[in-house]
Amino acid sequence: MKVERIHAGTLECAIIVRHEYQEEGIVFFTDDHYSQQLAYMNRPRGYEIDPHVHNPVIRTVKNTNEVLFIRKGKVHVDFYDKEKNFVDHRILVQGDVILLIDGGHGFRFLENSEIIEVKQGPYAGEKDKTRFKR
Repeated sequence: MKVERIHAGTLECAIIVRHEYQEEGIVFFTDDHYSQQLAYMNRPRGYEIDPHVHNPVIRTVKNTNEVLFIRKGKVHVDFYDKEKNFVDHRILVQGDVILLIDGGHGFRFLENSEIIEVKQGPYAGEKDKTRFKR
């Protein structure tokens, strides 16, 4: 499966875009109301996007979402619901991208790995998360 959606009942925990995913144009994987948007873009040589600036818009962010780009390695991801109950797991490999949306998550590095993480800021340190046991 090239795009996977991990759910705990009606709660969407994550969206995974596998490294082999390919479509023409632009595809948004997230609904407009998500505080972090995830899209894929495939454009031909010579395609142009007009220069632009982003206007200041006041947004309310309740949950911290994270986007992880697996640059190298293999990572086991566990998913949990809001009550910290285990839901499912997936293995991510080089080139995969995951948007962590809601619920909990934990990681085990199965190989030496490099990940790029993008999330909303400013980062609040340990106030930003509640840790729990597997």
